[in-house]
Amino acid sequence: MRRHRDDRPVEIGNLALDAPTAHAQPREAESAQRAVVAPRHAGAGQRQWWRLRPSWPGSRCALRVHRATIIERMSADREVPLYVDLDGSVLRSDTLWESFASALRRHPLRTVAALAALASGRAALKRRMAQLGAPDVDTLPLHEGFVAWLREQRAAGRRIVLATAADRALAEAVAARLGLFDQVLASDGRRNLKGRHKLAAIREDAGGAVFDYCGNGPEDVAIFAAARRAVVVGASPRVVRAARSQADVAVEFERRPARAQRLRWLLVALRPHQWLKNLLVLVPLLTSFRIEEPMLGRDAFLAFVSFSLAASSGYLLNDLLDLGADRRHPRKSDRAFAAGRLSVPSGFAGSAALLLASLAIAWAVGERFAATVLLYLAMTGTYSALLKRIALLDVAMLAGLYTVRVIGGGTATGIPVSVWLLAFSVFLFFSLALLKRCGELVAQREREEDTGKGRGYEVSDLPVLQSLGIATSCAALVVLALYVQDPDVARRYASPQVLWLMLFGLLVWLGRLWLDTARGRMHDDPLVYTLRDRGSRWTVGVLLVLFGVAAAVDLPG
Repeated sequence: MRRHRDDRPVEIGNLALDAPTAHAQPREAESAQRAVVAPRHAGAGQRQWWRLRPSWPGSRCALRVHRATIIERMSADREVPLYVDLDGSVLRSDTLWESFASALRRHPLRTVAALAALASGRAALKRRMAQLGAPDVDTLPLHEGFVAWLREQRAAGRRIVLATAADRALAEAVAARLGLFDQVLASDGRRNLKGRHKLAAIREDAGGAVFDYCGNGPEDVAIFAAARRAVVVGASPRVVRAARSQADVAVEFERRPARAQRLRWLLVALRPHQWLKNLLVLVPLLTSFRIEEPMLGRDAFLAFVSFSLAASSGYLLNDLLDLGADRRHPRKSDRAFAAGRLSVPSGFAGSAALLLASLAIAWAVGERFAATVLLYLAMTGTYSALLKRIALLDVAMLAGLYTVRVIGGGTATGIPVSVWLLAFSVFLFFSLALLKRCGELVAQREREEDTGKGRGYEVSDLPVLQSLGIATSCAALVVLALYVQDPDVARRYASPQVLWLMLFGLLVWLGRLWLDTARGRMHDDPLVYTLRDRGSRWTVGVLLVLFGVAAAVDLPG
């Protein structure tokens, strides 16, 4: 490292920096060995700068460097080929796991059977998964900053080769999408191009000449060491340290997020706000007026926890099976798995762990309740794998999933669920499921899309679905009216006449939901909308108060 006058460039590692931005901390700048590069995007017509954050401990020095200085330095080496990893580097995801998730959605039984291909090696498994469920490469999430840097290298005339352990068919599809690579080195179904095999292929392709390499995983460290210079992309701190100790690291892009951040993303993916649906397990306890019994309250609480864990397990699995459709959705594309912030294997592991915890709690409550949870899980799996894309059967299954929660509350506490309650639940939840689909179709109509990819509905179906949804809402209200008139019911409530006010309030609430859906104000999930909409919150609150008054307050008349 050399010192320069303030009007001369300063070299840090392999990057040229304008000295006027660096001279304030000459000693710190002088001791820098590496720099983390993060693009700072400027507006149209403005100069674009990159901020370099020196990586030594305790340094407060922040250096700004014009992107042209980096490009100039790197383009000077354009005779040196640049080899680029795909999974986790160009892409934020892994093509093998993407293929597995896609294949599991399309052909669940054949996918499980195809795991036997692993006996012939990982390359054979990758080829089989790519054949069963090749993902839509046009929607796979990219490391955008790194890809932009590759485009600059390409524009400077540098030869860039995609060197990946992914199956060749997928690697070539991604290469065709980006248009950045002169050649593709990939797994061919027999040899898994990873680690030493990739290094051998790179050396053979380079003809023994020097090369630069871009990667992200621990298996790339040996290739970093053999390369002239290394570019580290989205790597963990452990890989970054190993790369620095064994290689000349020129640039680092987007280090892997900290564990705490990944846990926060995972918590959001669990959708804890959706656990409110599982309060339906309390309905048998409330309608039987036995909520004051502590043992029953304990069993109902455990049932709530078990259903919540099972539901979150299903949410994770559903996100993984719906990656392609979510990435095309205007809002769902920002979900952690769709955006590549969380890895696909972590999703499968989390789903399995939640499932086991749910079953353990269910078994502790009782065998009948455990059987109910197993039924719920089977219905969830059937919905995610098969029925989600079949018109009307999907909403019927959603209504069934809501109703099973009510039944689960009965099996957990030993309280029989009345036919009145089951009928009301089926009609009400069928209506709410249709409400969700109508909200999606209204959004599609506003985007001028005719068909929802991954769904069995078209925008032209909207009038039919609205009519069916309103009709089932009315059916639920009729069931409630018949229930209120039943003489046995009148004897169980202190003031049964108040239930008629509940019926009126429910009519107003359902009418408001359908009206707002027609106006395009409905969130995809009616529950989320209800929680956010002040009028809906007040209406639901009043309904609960009226139920309490009907049950406990003896009014005259």
